[in-house]
Amino acid sequence: MTRRPIFVIDDDESIRAYLADFLSSRGYAVEGLPGGEQAISRLATGYLPAVVILDLVLPGMEGQEVLVRIKSLNPSIPVIILSGMGQIKAVVEAMRAGAADYLVKPFEDQELELAIENVLEKQDLREEVRTLKRQLDHVADFDFTTSNVRMLRVKEVARQVADTDVPVLLLGESGVGKEVIARYIHVQSKRRDKPFIKVNCAALPHDLLESELFGYERGAFTGALNEKPGKFELADKGYILLDEIGEMTSHLQAKLLHVLQDGEYTRLGGKRPVRVDARVLASTNRKLFEMVAKGEFREDLYYRLNVIRLEIPPLRERREDIPYLCNYFFNKYTARYRSAVQEIPQELLEGYICYDWPGNVRQFENAIKRYLIVPDLELAFSELRENVTAAPGRPAADLLVQSDSYSLKDVAAQAAEQAEREVVLRVLDETNWNRKQAARRLGVCYKALLNKLKKWQVDQARNSAMAARVL
Repeated sequence: MTRRPIFVIDDDESIRAYLADFLSSRGYAVEGLPGGEQAISRLATGYLPAVVILDLVLPGMEGQEVLVRIKSLNPSIPVIILSGMGQIKAVVEAMRAGAADYLVKPFEDQELELAIENVLEKQDLREEVRTLKRQLDHVADFDFTTSNVRMLRVKEVARQVADTDVPVLLLGESGVGKEVIARYIHVQSKRRDKPFIKVNCAALPHDLLESELFGYERGAFTGALNEKPGKFELADKGYILLDEIGEMTSHLQAKLLHVLQDGEYTRLGGKRPVRVDARVLASTNRKLFEMVAKGEFREDLYYRLNVIRLEIPPLRERREDIPYLCNYFFNKYTARYRSAVQEIPQELLEGYICYDWPGNVRQFENAIKRYLIVPDLELAFSELRENVTAAPGRPAADLLVQSDSYSLKDVAAQAAEQAEREVVLRVLDETNWNRKQAARRLGVCYKALLNKLKKWQVDQARNSAMAARVL
């Protein structure tokens, strides 16, 4: 069943009415049009029907010309030709022009229904092939460069578990890149040439999500005129990513647990079990352990999913990755948007490093897109002024808000120094304030690190804090 309507183009009103009644009874939406001119006008606006049923004999614009115009507007629209007994030559020409199928009048209802099902099935198959090809052609998109210690650990664990079949639970704030890690696991595994299916559990109501995941049999509910495989079946031998799994209802949690335990389930309205071999990845920005304690998430499912847990840190805790991400998104979108920008200005990059990015990598990606489309430095800085990490004792947005009184170069220098200070302090904390070890990890000489600490009066502040604890 398709949500987009079927266009029926025929000048005979009785035929249009008959086909509309018949196809509507089979669950299709139908729009009848008396001539090719009306259809071309609709399609020229970008409207996309599921199928066009086109009579070859029309007043005004002939069916052959209508077909050629449809294919010039959108070659992907399947067209089924209706012809008379003596129009074999015209049918051959129509098939050469791109018609998907033809029926000779008079035809049986079942012939028409079968022809529509066939062209829709072929269209779905072509789309699946295109999707798989895009996945294989863009494997590099799902690798990533990082210099952050925590992200390097996430990447290494993801690589190590890629060829196992255990579930992986991906945790982190919205926009941190959980799907990127999931796709990285996929392309690193022996299932890399198999499907990768993503399902957003928060985007669909409960009933729709169940049928989307597990499919349904014909007659399972009103409107289920044909059987439909679920996403688990489509992901067989490959991967399925259950995004925002914390939004899944307890009923679906129980059914998912059964799939993880036994590798099988039944479709809605079905009686026979369906066996699947799909590697399950789950992601959420919610704290599942707390949800388990509150009874909002099944404990047994949580432990089934929590075999391998990868926690992706927010972008504000891995600012050293921002230059890599900036370069990646710049190269990815410059040609797409035909941008004249040659490079991201250094002062803007330093402002990016200082910004907290509450929307994480997704927000940062959009910021790069905006600058490539509208390369206005002041406009780009206006976003950064809204939420920037400031030095202790300074107003939160003081570094960037004062761009009226300071040059952008001064603002960028202040932002860069503050970001550098935060990274140094974090590494010192991670090394338990072993300065020599911290200097090695930061890639600076020991003396340079001591000079920075002296400039920032960090040692003095730390010693005062320790003395206060003793007292």
